[in-house]
Amino acid sequence: MTSFWKDKRVVVTGGAGFLGSFVVEQLRAKGCREIFVPRSKDYDLVQMDAVKQLYSDNAPDMIIHLVARVGGIGANQANPGKFFYDNLMMGAQLIEVGRQQGLKKFVALGTICAYPKFASIPFKEDDIWSGYPEETNAPYGLAKKMMLVQSQAYREQYRFNSIVLFPVNLYGPRDNFDLNTSHVIPALILKCVTACEANQPTLTLWGDGSPTREFLYVEDAAEGILQAAEHYEGSLPVNLGTGEEVTIRNLASMIAKEAGFTGQILWDTTKPNGQPRRCLDVSRAKQLFGFHAKHPLGEGLKMTMEWFLANRNNLRQVTFSS
Repeated sequence: MTSFWKDKRVVVTGGAGFLGSFVVEQLRAKGCREIFVPRSKDYDLVQMDAVKQLYSDNAPDMIIHLVARVGGIGANQANPGKFFYDNLMMGAQLIEVGRQQGLKKFVALGTICAYPKFASIPFKEDDIWSGYPEETNAPYGLAKKMMLVQSQAYREQYRFNSIVLFPVNLYGPRDNFDLNTSHVIPALILKCVTACEANQPTLTLWGDGSPTREFLYVEDAAEGILQAAEHYEGSLPVNLGTGEEVTIRNLASMIAKEAGFTGQILWDTTKPNGQPRRCLDVSRAKQLFGFHAKHPLGEGLKMTMEWFLANRNNLRQVTFSS
């Protein structure tokens, strides 16, 4: 419990989703009494009228903006225009109306996809403009990065208090396990469990397994976001991650072992790899608001697998309309 949250009216966009559900739980644990989670059927945040209505209905002190149109490589390839437009409009309009309404603080979640395709490893926040993002997810990454531009411009001109955080790939319980829209860890869990149960001798995965990724357990991400919301006041971008990278090949082996799959993993090199490497410099988050991740990858994968096996008949669906 902390007195900081006691009298705050907080809107959490995406609060019913994967990450958002953990943020809401942690807000409640910290003593926040007034939390509102807008649902898309009531507030289409791509539309300005709905954004204005959200502010009018709730008079928030803080907005934690987590909602996004997002998915893995396949979903990005199928929806580049939608991912660009929807994410751009949601962020820009929420910040603009917040400025107009005198919102006390806006907390925005960017994406690792905003970094240049060939950024130096580890990714440092100061290098975020040093090149174009990886092509398969560039529209999404650039749309989210515009919140950083807006945050800095609005702080300079209007003294609007906003922060923008850039997390690595998240994973954990309650993730999206739909193969058409999921990210790599839930997709691999579903594929490995299915292959094991079907006694398949082989399992074919996208790419060649050489790219590296960094993963942050969802509860750690939620904690980092709330630490930043409480303690960070600035528009410098801040990474959230662990600082540790793993190849997709090794990740697949770890998940196959957890699933009990003992067959051969094959790689379809006609499919895209995505960005060659991803690993963050996480020193700024530690310096500015004391964040460090608590769950190592092996432990997090075990807990995610256990959750999936216990809840696989009740998984949420994620779809995109054109």
